[in-house]
Amino acid sequence: MHIHFNFVEVKGKAMDSAEFKARWQQIRGRLKEFWGELSGNDIDYIDGQRELLVGKLQEKYGMSEEEAQRTVDDLADRL
Repeated sequence: MHIHFNFVEVKGKAMDSAEFKARWQQIRGRLKEFWGELSGNDIDYIDGQRELLVGKLQEKYGMSEEEAQRTVDDLADRL
């Protein structure tokens, strides 16, 4: 198991928080597909900040921080 607290791994390379923010529109469009409990307001609030997405997943789905981190990594790997 690998967990990234500051990076998301995408297509074999690390994506830091700045790249996550830069790819936000692409990621944003897929969030509701993966996590239907996130409202439009939640997505607007997250606004490309990876740490806020992790926090919202913890809040809405009762995930641990580690699990939420891993879930965000999985999403990024799929894009």
